[in-house]
Amino acid sequence: MLPFVNPAQKPFSEACEQNKDPILEVLRQWLTAPSTVLEIGSGTGQHAAYFASQLPHLTWQPTDVAAHLAGIELWRQAAQCSNLLPTQVLDVKQQPWPVQTADAVYSANTAHIMSWAEVVQCFQGVANCLNSGGYFFLYGPFSYQGQHISDSNAQFDHFLKTRDPLSGVRDVQDLQRLAEAQGLQWVTDCVMPVNNRILIWKQP
Repeated sequence: MLPFVNPAQKPFSEACEQNKDPILEVLRQWLTAPSTVLEIGSGTGQHAAYFASQLPHLTWQPTDVAAHLAGIELWRQAAQCSNLLPTQVLDVKQQPWPVQTADAVYSANTAHIMSWAEVVQCFQGVANCLNSGGYFFLYGPFSYQGQHISDSNAQFDHFLKTRDPLSGVRDVQDLQRLAEAQGLQWVTDCVMPVNNRILIWKQP
């Protein structure tokens, strides 16, 4: 759940602070050449500011729905990174997206917040804008063949569905079928701390 944005203070997520370095190591491994990265659902803006500062060869484009832009911009302005672009409004339901092309797409903790219809639209948008040879990185908790990998993930899934029946922890096999339908090729599944994963697909 995203924190309230106080205009006088940058929004902060403890989860973003804890997972930024493990995620950075994966991005550093796969994104070695100068590239433009589209981030879907930048949230607080912490990841955008940190990754842009640590990966200067990447041009980072943060996006989110309009309600979150003020907080993201506070982080962007504080970071003072020339490779961190001004935040753009991007709602996965509203296609075509304002960002037409990207060498890579990154999204963290979004698939379980979206409805399944929005997840489908997200993958469609990714496939439409991702350049040939580009990677799609999706971070978060996932289930496998209908089974949660931990009690905490099962409890989190229950919490999500109690709050919004259309949300919930997504199953990797369902996401693989969705990606395949959009022409994206499965690459790998990276184990992350606290029962999370980074799923990676590639645009042929």
